Amino acid sequence: MTGARDAYQPGVVGDSYPAGAGWVVAAHGELDQDTLAPLEEALVSAAGRHPLVVLDAGSITFGDSSFLNLLLRLHHLTDLRIAAPGDQLRRLFAVTGADTVLSLHASVEDALGA
Repeated sequence: MTGARDAYQPGVVGDSYPAGAGWVVAAHGELDQDTLAPLEEALVSAAGRHPLVVLDAGSITFGDSSFLNLLLRLHHLTDLRIAAPGDQLRRLFAVTGADTVLSLHASVEDALGA
């Protein structure tokens, strides 16, 4: 995809779109302190406008403590649901206990229907 959307959402942020009463933000690649800013901007913006935000995490290959910190902060701002986290993210959430706090779902559809 090329054009204005690429300029606005470079790197780790994919498509963002409305879904029912909420907003879906897709992310991909490695998310750490060096790459996190565009995703943080997209999620904080969505949380300010929507009571439900779904992070489509199916294409995220890595997340570090700064990524986890962002999710935990967002969890307090909106109804944040994490869809399709891969093995690395599931391990991160389990080891830190975040899986008991964050709302994890198998797919975007499951997250929207929860």
